[in-house]
Amino acid sequence: MTDAKPKLRLGFFTRLLDRADAAERYRLALAQIAHAESCGYDSAWVAQHHFHEDEGGLPAPFVFLAQAATRTTRIRLGTGIVCLPLELPIRVAEDAAVLDLMCGGRLEVGIGPGGNLSAYTAFGLDSDERTALLVRYHRTLIDAWTGRELPGGDRLYPPDPGLADRVWQATFNVEGARRAGAAGDGLMLSRTQPRPKEAPRLSLPDIQNPMIDAYLEALPPARAPRILASRTVFVADDCGEALRLAELGLARTRARYAAIGRALFVEGMSVHDQIAAMDIHIGNPDDAIASLRADSALARATDLTVQCHSIDPPHPSILQSIELVADVVAPALGWARSDGVAARHVA
Repeated sequence: MTDAKPKLRLGFFTRLLDRADAAERYRLALAQIAHAESCGYDSAWVAQHHFHEDEGGLPAPFVFLAQAATRTTRIRLGTGIVCLPLELPIRVAEDAAVLDLMCGGRLEVGIGPGGNLSAYTAFGLDSDERTALLVRYHRTLIDAWTGRELPGGDRLYPPDPGLADRVWQATFNVEGARRAGAAGDGLMLSRTQPRPKEAPRLSLPDIQNPMIDAYLEALPPARAPRILASRTVFVADDCGEALRLAELGLARTRARYAAIGRALFVEGMSVHDQIAAMDIHIGNPDDAIASLRADSALARATDLTVQCHSIDPPHPSILQSIELVADVVAPALGWARSDGVAARHVA
């Protein structure tokens, strides 16, 4: 398996963290996804989080994506991710199959164990078993969608064999990347990649390139690679305005961590150092292009998915960033709109 990959695809990702109540968060996220479609984005992704509104605002991704499907016609809709070990896999298979059929086959299913280990206690599960549960439930999903007989003799209705080819696995380690490759699934790489304790200053590409290597080595020869790199990308017309909003957003993030007794940054770090520490690509379009081009892991990805976390600027600024990424930044990285509409800005 080589690093050969298809034309870059562009996605928009949200954890639904707008500074508003839940209903307003959902309304704004739907507007952002619809705007991403109008700008030519290939996909839109939402994360599932349980309990902690400052980490993510959506516990029911399939319900939300069903509504997003009614507001869009072309853009692919994905879960990034469903915390599969916390779910009944047959119910995930059923919800996904129904949603996929209703939205015209646009669903992409990202799965993973999730990062909130305390949620396992609330769900009556042991977080130490999360990987084993993920592996077992993944097999159940594939069996169900492809119409195989399930324990007890029943078969899924409605079956949806196409979904078996649209599974993505999120992971923070080489073992998980190898498992995703061996299954023929897509690989999801996060911008929140933890650094190993023994090497806390390793760069994001230093950690994720070995994961990509393991994924490609394990991928069956007949399967085309699908490598999604999620990155924080916030673009404004003016670099100073982008940095002003970043300083406000990062201050809120620092305060949130301080409230639970954790220091996110070393005391006295400048906003520029904080941006570098969190792998944020920010500024005017030229700044973002130069920063993203320096990411060697991103250069190997088939999908670039952009998010505005943890800056979390106001909604109008998110909409503008969505536009600037599509019209200027992503084309400079090799992306081209596939909907036949010309870009509105000229780089």
